[in-house]
Parts: sequence; structure tokens; C-alpha cells
Amino acid sequence: MWIGEVAERTGLSLRTIRHYENVGVVTPSERSEGGFRLYTEAGVRRLAPARRMRPLGLCLEDIRGVLDLLERLPADGSPLPESDSEAHEKLVTQLRKYWVEADARCDDLRREPGQAEEFARSLHDHLARVVEAATAAGGGAGAVR
Repeated sequence: MWIGEVAERTGLSLRTIRHYENVGVVTPSERSEGGFRLYTEAGVRRLAPARRMRPLGLCLEDIRGVLDLLERLPADGSPLPESDSEAHEKLVTQLRKYWVEADARCDDLRREPGQAEEFARSLHDHLARVVEAATAAGGGAGAVR
């Protein structure tokens, strides 16, 4: 499929998909005769989680790492296909690391609206004091704009 369809299906912009290609997050399956990027369903499946990762503020290396890890995990939730217990433990450790980081960032994101509202209230209070002082000085509310 063309890059535009991939963008529509993943919610990522064309520019982001091209950037992800340049830094190795995703690779088009091939190019058309005209040189346009072409992707398969596998490419869409790889990019779909990237959209959900954006609010977490992960660097491109971590996005690539998470996507690589997710590709190695069985889609049906069955046990990891690693026969080597050391390799299996490494996958579990990486997945846990990304989960802890994502969970911590979600906590930060939950606090942000409260902090923004607190700041907006402080601006309101400051404005009210300025208007009140201008009114008391005889300038009226119109003196502060």
C-alpha cells in the first residue's frame, strides 16, 4: 500500500513515517517504479503502536526497541518462542523496562492537567488583583487590557 494509506491507518503523518524510515524504525517493503514507498500489512502492524507511544515521549531508539521487541513476541499471548533461557530472560527484562517507563510517564501525564489548571487559576488570580488595583486607583477595569 502507498504511504498515504499507511498514514491514514496508523494516524501518523507522512512526514513522521518518512522520518521513521530514515532513522530505521520502519522500512518500506519495496518501492514502486516511480520510486514511491510501498508497505505491507506487516509495516502497518509495526507502525500502529508507534502512534500510541508518542505521548510517552520515547526517543526514536526506544520506539525502535519497543517495536522490535513486540515483533518478537507471539501475537496470541503464548509463551515466548525463545528456547534459550538467557535470551528469554533478556526479552522479559526489556519488556519490563519499557512497561515501567511507560507506566511512569502515564503517571506524569495524569498529573499534567492538574498542573495546567493550577497555573491557569494563578493567572486568573493575578489578573483579578491587577484589575482590582487598577479599579481602586481610579483607572477602571478598562485600564487593564
